[in-house]
Amino acid sequence: MGTPYFPGCTLSTKAKNFDVSGRAVAEALGMPLDELRDWQCCGATFPLSADNSMSLIAPARILIQAQQQGDTVATLCAICYNVLKRTDLTLRQHPDQLERINWFISTDTTTEGLTYQSKVKVVHFLEMLRDDLGWEALKQKVESANGRNLVKGIQVAPYYGCLLLRPPSEMGLDDPEAPVILSDFIRALGAEPVEFPFQSECCGSYLAASQPDVPQALSNTILEQAARAGAQAIVTACPLCQYNLDKRAAAARATSKLPILYFTQLLAVALNLPQDTWALEGHYVNPAPLFGGRE
Repeated sequence: MGTPYFPGCTLSTKAKNFDVSGRAVAEALGMPLDELRDWQCCGATFPLSADNSMSLIAPARILIQAQQQGDTVATLCAICYNVLKRTDLTLRQHPDQLERINWFISTDTTTEGLTYQSKVKVVHFLEMLRDDLGWEALKQKVESANGRNLVKGIQVAPYYGCLLLRPPSEMGLDDPEAPVILSDFIRALGAEPVEFPFQSECCGSYLAASQPDVPQALSNTILEQAARAGAQAIVTACPLCQYNLDKRAAAARATSKLPILYFTQLLAVALNLPQDTWALEGHYVNPAPLFGGRE
């Protein structure tokens, strides 16, 4: 049995390449992800109103499902990670909300008798690589993989976005002003991390649907800064960030046409896994040439 895993909606639809590469690298590293048997959408955003208990019901159900399979739930998606981790923290800190939500869930005919015991640890797969496997062990795994390391020496810019790190008091993954987890990850693979000023700035997020000019401007700035710093590619852990940046990169000047990869895709390449697990299809900017493939 592996770590209970919540893929979320986007990784089951538009971002399947994130899920495919994520499961493949987890299996290859001996850290398999065991998908929750019956899950639903987490809600995609954490409620801004402190007393909005109804918006916590969906992520609380997921935590209950994870509780039935173990004491940990892993995610790949930064958005799901943000929602689940903050929900768990809220329910731990506010027993009145926990009681209210447990009453509602336990009286529902589909979840009758189930309650959340606030005993599930929400972790991101990057966190597992850092804390459970360790960067040195990951480096050794990459070095011992058969064949040439196709990511060695590539200049890769880490892009964190908002939700992986903020709010810092609740997420606690890394320093929000000077994060290193993605840079350390990139370095462990043999690639060269490229620091740039906008690596933890917002890409525009969901405004891509309602006000597309906003993410267009923000994403352009991020791309320009990464390209100016010498990046050949950008890696992220957020499907919405990947979408916004990738779409803008395809429309940008030739110097800014950077491939926007999920960190799991870069890892699949570094581990020399079968190319179908790299899951490079579907990108606006084709990443294949970065690794010697065709346009």
